[in-house]
This record gives sequence, structure tokens and C-alpha cells, in this order.
Amino acid sequence: MQPHILPVSNPHTQSSSSSTMKTAPASAAMLIRSENGSDSAAMRIFMPVSIEEDKKNETKPFITRTSSYTDAAAAAGGGNSNSYQQKRRRRVASDNSLLSLTNGPQNPLRDEVGRDASDTYVVTRLSFELLRYLGVGYRWITRFIALGCYSFLLFPGFLQVGYHYFFSKQIRRGIVYGDQPRNRLDLYLPQNSEGLKPVVAFITGGAWIIGYKAWGSLLGQQLAERDVIVACIDYRNFPQGTISDMVKDAAQGISFVCNNIAEYGGDPNRIYVMGQSAGAHIAACALLDQAIKEAGGQKTSWSVTQIKAYFGLSGGYNFYNLVDHFHSRGLYRRIFLSIMEGEESLRKYSPEVLVQDPNHRAAVSLLPPIILFHGTADYSIPSDASKSFAETLRSLGVQAESILYEGKTHTDLFLQDPMRGGIDDMFQDLIAMIHAGDSEALAKDSTAPPRKRLVPEFMLKLAHRVSPF
Repeated sequence: MQPHILPVSNPHTQSSSSSTMKTAPASAAMLIRSENGSDSAAMRIFMPVSIEEDKKNETKPFITRTSSYTDAAAAAGGGNSNSYQQKRRRRVASDNSLLSLTNGPQNPLRDEVGRDASDTYVVTRLSFELLRYLGVGYRWITRFIALGCYSFLLFPGFLQVGYHYFFSKQIRRGIVYGDQPRNRLDLYLPQNSEGLKPVVAFITGGAWIIGYKAWGSLLGQQLAERDVIVACIDYRNFPQGTISDMVKDAAQGISFVCNNIAEYGGDPNRIYVMGQSAGAHIAACALLDQAIKEAGGQKTSWSVTQIKAYFGLSGGYNFYNLVDHFHSRGLYRRIFLSIMEGEESLRKYSPEVLVQDPNHRAAVSLLPPIILFHGTADYSIPSDASKSFAETLRSLGVQAESILYEGKTHTDLFLQDPMRGGIDDMFQDLIAMIHAGDSEALAKDSTAPPRKRLVPEFMLKLAHRVSPF
């Protein structure tokens, strides 16, 4: 394999750079600006050919489809009948052999676990390649150590959630919704199949780098217990894709839910979109982009008016205010701007900024009610991000509110509190909004037994202290 990283290129020597690009057409070039924001210096990082090949191999069929033999024979004008029959017998025998392979004993669980393991491998490999290209600084090292301790302390809970994820009959894993790598989603179905159920299309977080559909398993289980269908939508992460790819994947996943959820017992008239952390940002971008397309008269496969409400959990919506904060937390400026496709794209992918554009007033009027949940002790994305976005939306006539939880960190609301069992304030607020207007569902919620504890309290308190998020 050729070297993965080409030397730093000088933008003033354009011809040299161009010739270099011509010699490596299969590589993906990534422009990363210098941290001081200057345009006088930049470097190109070339991702390995293997990443581009991954995208091709994901959709390349194992066995190519060809025209039938009889069609080919007819096109050739007939020919020797004996030779034709011999070839036809050989073709039938080959087809029967292939059928015997595909129709033999199969293990659905093994196949699903294999697909999940393959996806997890891709995520892990791309993450390590990212670190190798961009370097590992002091903050990343300390974050990894803290992450290891944090994961160890919550491991009893992860083990129970993982067991349910792989062995529950109420979870449909790996449903394909598109033709791109990782265009799959998991469905969490309630045990009670009577009547149509409200639906939550959920976009998981992961700093735009390590997001994965299984991260929403705990929330999916919680909501399914309350007769809510949850679709956890997977999407391409960096460096497999950049922000435009992530938004496109999320929108396509939401489209699949809107157009197909009735087949699984979901109510097409009660669909909610929710995202956590980076997923909250991606989901907000997808909704706003859809509204802009509809306001412009473009033909779309789903409508933003189909969405009853949007729930954002610990998200960031104005990156002009957050890029320096992310840098101080270890998501370095050069990495973040690469994910966001350059500094010039920050406006496009900052929903709070974009909704204030006078040209998008018609699109903003199409947005559903927006509810933003955030912890006041969130150091990964300060709670002011949700407060500011909600205030901006209200000033533009959108029904929006921010709900803050005192002393809660970035992961308390999503992991530690649900694993604690008992009463979960954020979850209670969420389910009350989903079941609003459904007196029967609200009555069941009021008598629902509290969730069991998954992790001892002392381990949860330690996890709260060492959390790198």
C-alpha cells in the first residue's frame, strides 16, 4: 500500500499539488485549515484508498446479475441445439448448487451479530485511522483514560442492555433504509401490538466520529416499555463521511420511517424526531434542510409537516459559539472544521444561525414544535446552546422551549439516570409530551412500575465524577 499521508502542501505551489492529486485519484483529499484561521497555510490529508474502497464494497453485490441464458442464446440467433441443451443443463445445475447454499440451514441471530460486529469494526478502524492521521494530543490521552474508567464503572449496565439488544425478540436490528454504507436502523417494538403506536426516530450522538445506532438501545428499551416504537438510525461518521453525508443519511432514515413505519404498527401521524449530542445537531440540520426544500417547492420523499415535534437532547446549534469550546475540550479545531467541511460551512450547519436568514422565513414557519433538553453541568456542550436556540426560535414565531436539569452532565440524562432506575425526570417529561392528548396512555404511564436499577449507586457517582464528556 502507498503511504497514507502526503507531505504538507503549500497553497502557493498549485501546480505541484495538482500533479500530486492526479497521481492519486483514488484517494480522498481533505483540506484542514490552520488553527489560527489563516488562509495562508493549509494541509491536505489523504485518506487511504481502503476507505474509498469500503464505500464501493458496501454496495457491490457478491454475485453479479446477468441476463438469462435463454435470452443470450436467442440474441445469438440459436446455434447448435445439443450444445445449447448441455450448456442449459450446466447452468441449471449451477443455479441449483447456488440455491442449496442460500437455502441451507441459517442462523438469523448469527447473521445479525455478524453484521453488527462488522459495523463496529468499521467504526473502530476508522476512529484509529483518524487518530493516526491527526495525531493524539495530551487532551485525547487523558480523555481515553477517563473513558476507560467511565466505561468500566457502567459496565454492569452496559452488559444488561447489550444482552437485551442482541436477544430480545422485540428488536429488529439492521433494517436497511438506503444504499450507502451504514444506512441501517434498529426498531424497538412494544410487546403490546394492539393499535397504532407513536414513533420516535432517534439519531444517536458520538462527536460526529463514533456515533452508532446501538448507542440508543437504552432509550429504545425505555420507550418501548411505554408503548412507543423507536427507530435508531445509523449514519456515516467522519472520516467515512462529513457533515453533509451525515445529514443526508439522517434525512433518508427519517424518510424511511415516515413511509414504512405503518408496516411495523407505527402511527404515521404521530412521528417524533429526536437526537442526542451530535445526533441532536444532525437531526436539527436534517429537519431545517427539509423545510427549506419544501418551502422552495422541491419534490421530497417525506414532509417536515409529518413530524409532530423535535426533541433535542444536549445538542449544539451555533458552531460559531462552540468551535473554540470544542477545541479546548479536545475536539481540535482542525478536526472539527474537517468534519464540518471547512469554516465557510459553519453557517450552513449552524441551525440557530440559518433560521435567522430572511430568505428562510417560509421554511422556518414549517418547523414543528421544538423542545430542547439540557443539563446545567454539561461541559461538553454548555446548556446555553439550547437556551439560545430556543430563544431564537421563539423570536421567529416557532413554538420552542428549553428544559434544563440542574446539576446534570452531558451523559447523566442519557445514561446514568436511566441506569439508576426509579424516577427519571427527563424521561418522564419526554413520555408526557409523546402521550399528550392520549388519556389512556397517560393513565398507563401513571401506574407504570419504576425501572429496575442496572448499576449500583456508588459506581454511578464515580462515573459522574470521571466522565470525560
